[in-house]
Amino acid sequence: MLDLDVVSAEKLNEKYILLKLTSDETLPEMLPGQFAEVRVDNSPTTFLRRPISINFVDRSNNQLWLLVAMIGDGTRQLGTLKAGDKLNCVLPLGSTFTMPETKEQKFLLVGGGVGVAPLLYFGSKIKEMGGEPTFLLGARKASDLLLLDEFEKYGRVFVTTEDGSMGEKGFVTNHSILQTEHFDFISTCGPQPMMKAVASFAMKASVECEASLENKMACGVGACLCCVEKTEKGNVCVCKEGPVFNIKKLLWHN
Repeated sequence: MLDLDVVSAEKLNEKYILLKLTSDETLPEMLPGQFAEVRVDNSPTTFLRRPISINFVDRSNNQLWLLVAMIGDGTRQLGTLKAGDKLNCVLPLGSTFTMPETKEQKFLLVGGGVGVAPLLYFGSKIKEMGGEPTFLLGARKASDLLLLDEFEKYGRVFVTTEDGSMGEKGFVTNHSILQTEHFDFISTCGPQPMMKAVASFAMKASVECEASLENKMACGVGACLCCVEKTEKGNVCVCKEGPVFNIKKLLWHN
């Protein structure tokens, strides 16, 4: 458990805020796909911590980035944070994405909404080992696409918007790159319908695929049973066994 200092709180649009946090001590080792359980102070309707994906770790500045979607009382309260405030976090929690075995492996990272968050750090780690990830990011409209400049630092970026205001019109699974290029591995995070569609594509294309689930996770340690998911081995807690799962272990394709 760490009390982190807010370095900056940048509102990306009316719904999303990017928190950059630091500590007097060196931040612990964190891996792509893991998350933090964040305490929400000064919110009378919020009693439980909120799970927030690790968006990026800037080792040169000893910073942790958290991308927050302000959609409920708790996350809207997080949206009021400003530089100099404190944020109590339990981290890192959860499982991680599978890293490439060689730099030649082609990884496609597919995200939608706030689900793009863990893919930035994942992509940076792939580039760090000499690979080049491909990002496929979807949103309803252009203004909902987040951190594109940051993603472009680490790999190729393709986008879809439902209204056609940027990139190709439609959903991520409609993007032409899925028909013109072959990938060795697909990693995805976002709304469940999107992830299920990506998983279905991967299964049909015989491509290995992992999904980072966004079930409600109140405790982060498998105690509260809020985040149970049905798998081939029965019901499991996403916070403890996940949030990253190989899609073959889920029952989505049954």
